[in-house]
Amino acid sequence: MGKPAAGLAELFKGRHFEREIIILCVRWYLRFKLSFRDLVEMMAERGLSLAHTTIMRWVQRFVPEFERRWNRFARQSGDSWRVDETYIKVRGVWTYLYRAVDREGKTVDFRLSSCRDVAAAKRSSARH
Repeated sequence: MGKPAAGLAELFKGRHFEREIIILCVRWYLRFKLSFRDLVEMMAERGLSLAHTTIMRWVQRFVPEFERRWNRFARQSGDSWRVDETYIKVRGVWTYLYRAVDREGKTVDFRLSSCRDVAAAKRSSARH
């Protein structure tokens, strides 16, 4: 087994930037496939000056810890699941909700779409 998970205060102790900035940069890097230099530019637009190598070190340092923490809560979806569709109001706007649901009826993933179409449902289910 790996080392035990450190508390949030310990995990970010001694860092020059606030943990919200670090988490945001790492999350955007992983989620949107941005380059380190793209993130530097995005942070500069928000008034933060940092080097691309700083973000690279954050990714190397924090991704394994974030994965460890995520894996404690992640569930296996199994081989059988279906897409469920419904129409809900989000912030006063009617929106289509597509959910990937496993055999037990638990949500595996979801996607919100402003329009109802086959492509939106396929994009939702393509991630699995």
